[in-house]
Amino acid sequence: MASVVYGDPPADLVERPAGAVQVSPLVPGAASLEDRAAASLDAVAMAAPPGTLERRYALALALRALKPGAPLTALAPKDKGGSRIGRELAAFGCKVEEEGRRHQRICRTVRPPEPVGVEAAIAEGEPRRDGELWTQPGVFSWDRLDPGSRLLLSALPPLKGRGVDLGCGIGVLSRAVLASPAVTRLDLVEIDRRALEAARRNVMDERAQFHWADARTAPELDGLDFVVTNPPFHEGGNEDRALGLAFLRRAHRALRKGGVLWVVANRHLPYEALLAELFGKPVLKADSGGFKVYEARK
Repeated sequence: MASVVYGDPPADLVERPAGAVQVSPLVPGAASLEDRAAASLDAVAMAAPPGTLERRYALALALRALKPGAPLTALAPKDKGGSRIGRELAAFGCKVEEEGRRHQRICRTVRPPEPVGVEAAIAEGEPRRDGELWTQPGVFSWDRLDPGSRLLLSALPPLKGRGVDLGCGIGVLSRAVLASPAVTRLDLVEIDRRALEAARRNVMDERAQFHWADARTAPELDGLDFVVTNPPFHEGGNEDRALGLAFLRRAHRALRKGGVLWVVANRHLPYEALLAELFGKPVLKADSGGFKVYEARK
């Protein structure tokens, strides 16, 4: 039986098909739903993404890959797209059974013989070029430069030596870092496969090395001259302050003595205490629009 699971649907709400292969782009090393042949899957279980274009894209990919009559179960929190899944599946020509449990909306259907509008939804959610940059719906700040990165770019000096962009996204900060000829190597680390694939297209530089990985734990990097990061502070759609703090600890481990961290953070996040604990006294380099940029030397 060929089946897949997308994300981490709660086991007490959705039965995962036996032997299901993980296909979420947010799980390093997972397979790709885009690569599944049409009408090849026997079942799909999906923790549906929150963004409309991203969610319709994932649902459409699943319907394309399923055999006619094969089951699809998709769920999401009601306030993060779950209330829309049933209507979206119906628009694809599916007959949907819905139920609500534990603040989640669970939708069950089977692939109709001829789904409607699947290819159009896939086209809307595919990678695209926006000006100079490749991007894709669903990745962080996919359709605009986020204000934190903009502020960090305005403060960032020319860097030199070996460094890493932790949580590189589509490669905006990395492009700026590599504008300095004194940079000898830059590792780009990103947990979202789609963002990293965009970064590969946006950062065409032989000094760049790309890693689909959780920046908190991998890859093994040490003795670096610099780290740049705009650390995330949301996971699974919920604020998680521990996530950004883990990025700071990871940066400290990766740097050599005398190496420098450049980090931007939302003003309300409690990063100063940990920066002071790890690095001594961090230097505030910019403060604007609800964000702060710090330089911290190990």
